[in-house]
Amino acid sequence: MKAKIWLSSPHMGGTEQNYIKEAFDANWIAPLGPNVNGFEKDLENYLEQDKNVACLSSGTAAIHLALVQLGVVLNDEVICQTFTFCGSSNPIAYQGAIPVFVDSEPETWNMCPLHLEAAIKNRIANGITPKAIIIVHLYGMPSKIDELLEVASKYKIPVIEDAAEALGSTYKGRKCGTFGDFSILSFNGNKIITTSGGGAMVCNTEEDKNQTVFYATQARDIAPHYEHSKIGYNYRMSNISAGIGRGQMEVLDKHIGLRRDMNAFYVDLFKDIKGVEVQKQPGSEFYSNFWLSCILIHEDAPFTKAQFQEAMDAENIETRPLWKPMHLQPVFKNPLYFGNKLSESLFKNGLCLPSGSNLTQEERDRILKVVISIK
Repeated sequence: MKAKIWLSSPHMGGTEQNYIKEAFDANWIAPLGPNVNGFEKDLENYLEQDKNVACLSSGTAAIHLALVQLGVVLNDEVICQTFTFCGSSNPIAYQGAIPVFVDSEPETWNMCPLHLEAAIKNRIANGITPKAIIIVHLYGMPSKIDELLEVASKYKIPVIEDAAEALGSTYKGRKCGTFGDFSILSFNGNKIITTSGGGAMVCNTEEDKNQTVFYATQARDIAPHYEHSKIGYNYRMSNISAGIGRGQMEVLDKHIGLRRDMNAFYVDLFKDIKGVEVQKQPGSEFYSNFWLSCILIHEDAPFTKAQFQEAMDAENIETRPLWKPMHLQPVFKNPLYFGNKLSESLFKNGLCLPSGSNLTQEERDRILKVVISIK
């Protein structure tokens, strides 16, 4: 069988082991140490905007701690983009809160500002003001940030910005991950850079960062013994993982360029195939890292979504459906949902394609041959 072409596999830059070796040599193996401090500083310098970064065990952990710090508790309501990975919405359930799912708009596939305001008005009319809004930059595509923040500000609801898939993407020249009251990043194994597993909280103040670290290290009070006045979590990133991250930061911009090249490859590949639409940036103010390149296969295409997947699978090439909307997930019974089912259409018609920064010309040629064979 031919070697697997993965959707998005880890891509090492070569210097990661230097940082890891330093950690072993100094016996800094715990979830603290110079690599954690250095990785946080690297991210702060990259993001700019005078942010404060706390490295954590995952992006999901970061969303959870953002909800904790915003005071979300049992039976509170939190608005969340429905078209996303469960890591955006599950932390709402961790707090015993209730998700209010909001549909997408067609240009970025992210949260629709109009549906967002409709959801807020409905919940206020029912006597409940949502405690937070979780917006997502899906597949690396920046959301319509200005419009979403305008709605959030109008109703004085804090924003958690889920930039797990969007490190290096920008909106009007400003890095994603710097717009929220709290913002989060992910360094999972398939992300644009990886620490094997990990994430980060991006905070607006040093005080918020310190509070994040406090909760992420079991909320231990200052005392000569173990004293706890709050519930904490074991969410801090290890010094070893952070060492991988430091090496990855050295190739981040290069990897973004390579992912964007893959997207350009797909734009060219499908440009003359009727009924196949490659996701694109809606305007010059949007700059996507194209973490994953995605297509929609419409009814007038020469092949169906299933036929395309079968042909790719036969050649050992991974594809994946777009995210199944959270309001359709069995785990959320009778969910609160506001929209026009656009996310359901995206799920029905859409696929993610191999997008890694380490894909070779030979692998591109294999993808090309499959498309030529079925168009």
